[in-house]
Amino acid sequence: MKIPAIKKLVETQTIDSLRHAEELLLEEQQPGFEVEGADEGEQLTHVFGAIWILNHMQDHGSDFKTALREFTQKVRVSIN
Repeated sequence: MKIPAIKKLVETQTIDSLRHAEELLLEEQQPGFEVEGADEGEQLTHVFGAIWILNHMQDHGSDFKTALREFTQKVRVSIN
């Protein structure tokens, strides 16, 4: 997971375009925009992260940094 790749998606894509990209990646197809990542799994992680952050920003009226912090805390908890 690379934070700059997630940030780029948050800044350049909508939730709808990211959800469509998620569907395409799950079907082993490439979306119509660049999703950085070494493989499809990492690309999907970046798309999931961007969707989660955009939803959090919208639902809580938070900024990117706050939403990113919440997301990374959830990832750390899930790993441990």
